[in-house]
Formats: sequence, structure tokens, C-alpha cells
Amino acid sequence: MSNGTTGVTAGPRLRSKVRLRFDRRTGRTLLLYPERGLELNDSAAEIARLCTGEWTIDDIARQLARTHAEVSPVEIDRAVREFLRSLADRGLLEGHR
Repeated sequence: MSNGTTGVTAGPRLRSKVRLRFDRRTGRTLLLYPERGLELNDSAAEIARLCTGEWTIDDIARQLARTHAEVSPVEIDRAVREFLRSLADRGLLEGHR
């Protein structure tokens, strides 16, 4: 997606108030934001790690399809879009449309 001013391609990025943290006690990845947090499953954590603004949504889905050949690319694309939509609905994501 283009930001409209520089023509630079940008993708979804976690908002500045959002942090990914690995919880050594549980072995799970946490998505932390002011006064709240979400414990992510492995798939959600993989998607969240790619939300740097450098990857488009299609790029994220393609990358995960490469590393998870046992899952249909269509299913991966659907899961990526659903998860990113849920983050955007919570106000935790920038660059998602």
C-alpha cells in the first residue's frame, strides 16, 4: 500500500504503544498495550512480529505460506487478515485498511 505522499510501500505496523514480549514463565508471546495485554498463540505471534510496516498484508501471508506449507495459502491469508482486523479494531495497528 502506498502512503500517498512518498510512494513508499508500507504495511501494517504495531502502534507505538504496543509491545511484543516473550513470557519466560509461560513460554508464550504477549502483546502488551496500556493497561492490557493479550497472550498470543504461535501463529498470532508470527503475524505480529511481521507487523513492522515493511511487509504488506499479502507479503505477510506469503511469508507464512512459505514456512507453513502444510496449511493452505488461502487459509493462511484468511487467518492473517482476520487477526490483523482484530488488532485494528482494538486500535493496536497502523497502516491496516
